[in-house]
Amino acid sequence: MAAGRPWHAGVRPTILNGMPTRFFPPFEPDRPEGRRRRFRPIPVRTLVPNVITLLALCAGLTSIRLAIEDKLEWALAAIVFAAVLDAVDGRIARLIRGTSRFGAELDSLADFVNFGVAPALILYFWGLHDLRSAGWIAALVFAICAGLRLARFNVMLEDPTRPAWAANYFLGIPAPAGAITVLLPIYVQFLGLPWLSFPVPLAFLYTLAIAILMVSRLPVYSGKKIGTRVAPEAGLPVFVLVVAFFALLLSYAWEVLTTGTVVYLGCLPLSWWMYKEQLRRSNRPAPAQSAAAPAVEDKAESLPEAAAAPPAVDERPSRLN
Repeated sequence: MAAGRPWHAGVRPTILNGMPTRFFPPFEPDRPEGRRRRFRPIPVRTLVPNVITLLALCAGLTSIRLAIEDKLEWALAAIVFAAVLDAVDGRIARLIRGTSRFGAELDSLADFVNFGVAPALILYFWGLHDLRSAGWIAALVFAICAGLRLARFNVMLEDPTRPAWAANYFLGIPAPAGAITVLLPIYVQFLGLPWLSFPVPLAFLYTLAIAILMVSRLPVYSGKKIGTRVAPEAGLPVFVLVVAFFALLLSYAWEVLTTGTVVYLGCLPLSWWMYKEQLRRSNRPAPAQSAAAPAVEDKAESLPEAAAAPPAVDERPSRLN
């Protein structure tokens, strides 16, 4: 480059709308080749479980409105319907391989509303409001315990130290079961039996007891492994039993709900005993080694590699912390 001559000498820029374009070419954001797809298509199989979860959430929110309007029968029906949908959405997601992290988080949020907030408000509008602030505290404690129980459940899913057999047990009463059992005072009232009553102070203590059981460390049998496989000869009887159960639930709702709640609470000690038995079996020491084992160990210890290697230690706990 000659001295004193500017670097752009001899270069004639193109003028477009009064601006040179040789040095700064125009920016064209709407060019077709420059576009990129931001979102990939979502498979339908991942939408179906989320739609079921949203239907359950709608049922839970509707139960709150029905309780405010003093339609407690329909409010309880909405809670039971939400519990049925909650039991179905996860199984359908695993069946059609539509599980996702989004669906798991949505299910937890829906469970908090359906089985934490809605039952607490239903109990408060039913009779706990007669105790004024004490009744509201009981409803508040139940809702908070339901949220804490769901948060602990989500954390324990990612715990790598859990034994394999511990997947058959919940730690504390699960949220759907807690919502169904805590409404027992209303079931008893709708039975209409003169000799059977549930006064409001007793309902206050019962609500606090169920809330404590939800956040407790009581092992509760989950029953997830039951019904995963059905024998061919048992297919028709299973269909008949399911149809008969729902027919009884629709015809004798309060009798079925009351009986089921009492039986569930009565099985909690049995679940605790089964957990202790399983824990005792897992902690049982291994059988004694054979006579040939020491010779093999002595031969291995004579090698320099074996002498330098540290002993293997199993750091995985044998019980659920």
